[in-house]
Amino acid sequence: MTMKLLQTTALLGLSGLLALPVNAAFLEDSQTRLELRNFYFNRDFRQSGAAQSKADEWAQGIRLDWQSGYTPGRFGVGLDAIGLLGIKLDSSPDRTGTGLLKADRSEGRAMDEYAQLGLTAKLRLDEHVLRLGTLLPQLPLAMHNDSRLLPQTFRGGWLQAKGSDALSFDLGRFDAINLRDSSDHQRMRPVQGGARNVSVRGKPDSNAFDFAGASYRFNPDTRASYHYGELDGIYRQHYLTLNHSRTLGTGRLSADLRYADASNAGRSNIDNRMTSLALAWQTGMQRFGASYQQMNGRTGFAYLNGTDPFLVHLVQINDFANRDERSWQLRHDYSFANLGLPGLSLMNRYTHGDNIKLASGRGSEWERNTDLAYTVQNGPLKNLSVRWRNATYRSSFASDLDENRLIVGYTFAW
Repeated sequence: MTMKLLQTTALLGLSGLLALPVNAAFLEDSQTRLELRNFYFNRDFRQSGAAQSKADEWAQGIRLDWQSGYTPGRFGVGLDAIGLLGIKLDSSPDRTGTGLLKADRSEGRAMDEYAQLGLTAKLRLDEHVLRLGTLLPQLPLAMHNDSRLLPQTFRGGWLQAKGSDALSFDLGRFDAINLRDSSDHQRMRPVQGGARNVSVRGKPDSNAFDFAGASYRFNPDTRASYHYGELDGIYRQHYLTLNHSRTLGTGRLSADLRYADASNAGRSNIDNRMTSLALAWQTGMQRFGASYQQMNGRTGFAYLNGTDPFLVHLVQINDFANRDERSWQLRHDYSFANLGLPGLSLMNRYTHGDNIKLASGRGSEWERNTDLAYTVQNGPLKNLSVRWRNATYRSSFASDLDENRLIVGYTFAW
């Protein structure tokens, strides 16, 4: 039975259920959340002779999430729904390409609006839950992207099972992807281009990404996970993580160790090993971080196009995941709560990468980020947030960029 047939069968079953008198738990345990996101994006291309001087757009996003409860009993049935709407406020054909708005390919301009409705059937047995339909995973092998106006989504099936309070499992398949600036489902393909050296022979995409994984919590301070994924006929990947934290003196030290191994599964040249270690020290209202990330193999890091790679050096513009790249980062976070300004935070970081394998030799790149955010804590405007994100990116082989993002958000929940 195909994934699409399974989804259709589950949703038809739910339709029949909802046609009957709905039990109290199904509705009384439901949750609704409305998120408004006003987004201004400006990217300035700094190199001489750039094909486009800047990407500059302004848009309004609306996201409505509804999650039902479950029917009573050991076996429960539920339904989730997500509605997405993007509205153009300002754009022009010479300023498109921000990722905020869906483009009209025939006219080369952003569409006035675009929308998507996603439904997810939920089947629960004890503490195990199977979801079929629209999915927003946060897995090391498939992290949905939510860095623009509307989130990117998957279509498929995802089983989350529990072996014990400390042990959990993931198993599933995705058969299509919906990009952050699209309202249509598409086949999946790996990220290519730049200095990654990734190529795919013949058919460039696939409609099957299978995954499985397990996470184990040894104690409240230590957790490990292993995940395996395969984009059918293109690449397969193993991903290991280990997280540990402990109190030292007046602060808390945390460590994040990651290792990934990706290889060809038929039609690609993918061959990559990624290793990274991040350390962070939290004391009072300040957090200091340092990290190192290294790529080995004939290609850069492998991940699905349109998603976020699970990398410690995924920053505002870049991910520092090119072929042979070695990168390091220094970061500082500060909360102004002790100064009488709860809800106000500031982040600064600098990431530098080098040893990048190019056809002409070795390349380097760096990125500096500043993130200033404020969320209203109480009163009639509680949960109103304002965020300014600034980035400078410089490279010896790619486009130099200066970027600013201004995001105003407001969330209602009931």
